[in-house]
Amino acid sequence: MCSESNNKYSQQPMSTKVEATIEDLYKVEGKAELVNGEIVLMSPTGGLPHYAAREITMSLRLYEKATRRGYAIGDNTAFVVNLPHRKSFSPDAAFYMGKLTMKFGEGAPIFAVEVRSDGDYGPRAERQMAQKRADYFAAGTLVVWDVDLLGADVVRVYRATDPATPTIYRRGELAEAEPALPGWTMPVEDMFLKDHER
Repeated sequence: MCSESNNKYSQQPMSTKVEATIEDLYKVEGKAELVNGEIVLMSPTGGLPHYAAREITMSLRLYEKATRRGYAIGDNTAFVVNLPHRKSFSPDAAFYMGKLTMKFGEGAPIFAVEVRSDGDYGPRAERQMAQKRADYFAAGTLVVWDVDLLGADVVRVYRATDPATPTIYRRGELAEAEPALPGWTMPVEDMFLKDHER
């Protein structure tokens, strides 16, 4: 008689959790990402973060038209990647060099922008954002902006070549995204409402 420990047919704990797929992500209404086999829903953003993301996208569009290379991408667009624990990104703004189709973008954008919302503050949020930046770089993104409309350091520019040392831009300065977007700059002030818009 075979003992339990030597029985190759002994029962092992089995996970019944089914990992979500990119096909599942297509069925989600609203903004979401596929991380650790789960669909991570992203809540709608507030007016000021949306305004900043829109202004960044519009500036990127001007760069696209001037250089005739790549595409300025606005909020709620997904990019499919193949990392062990992450299968997609959905930045607030981006610049993408791949082919545009009716499907999600294949591969990471060369430049991604994450604009902080109310829930993006505190130690837990900082760890999550640092991990997401690491994921962007692992997937091939060259530059990631962390935009903080509430802080003095409005734009933190992280680069794949030195991910631990951001370049910081404040109001009144021109932010850039070198080497992803050679020659492109944007006034940090443009991310904020003007007096006549309040």
